[in-house]
Amino acid sequence: IYLPSFANEMISAEIRREEEARGGTETVLLVEDDAAILNLGTTILQRLGYTVLAANTPMAALELATEYAGEIHLLITDVVMPEMNGRELVQRLSALRPAMHCLYMSGYTANVIAHHGVLDPGIHFIQKPFSIDDLARSVRETLRDEKKNP
Repeated sequence: IYLPSFANEMISAEIRREEEARGGTETVLLVEDDAAILNLGTTILQRLGYTVLAANTPMAALELATEYAGEIHLLITDVVMPEMNGRELVQRLSALRPAMHCLYMSGYTANVIAHHGVLDPGIHFIQKPFSIDDLARSVRETLRDEKKNP
């Protein structure tokens, strides 16, 4: 079977578009108290093209958000952390950065984190552990959403 020579070019272009759709150039504030997950998440997001501001505590995240001069497009935060939970962090950061989107993450089961309100309809959430593709897809979906998380 002979295919037109441009078929390979079309397939290559489609693959490139899919790869580009996975990542982005936005700035992400990643908040995670587990150093290994914070480092891994930072590496993955950077490889997807994002600028990453990494914080290992909610207080460090608040400090970064206050000091960073550019726009922060997305907050990715663990739900359960010392000092304050992810929901409280989002409420505090929303006052500083009202246009920022939010993606919650947790390794706890749904019944443990349900009382934090992050499983409510309209809230963006990703369960840990997650794959690179799951994270890339969740980030893009969250950034595309017109409404910001409460």
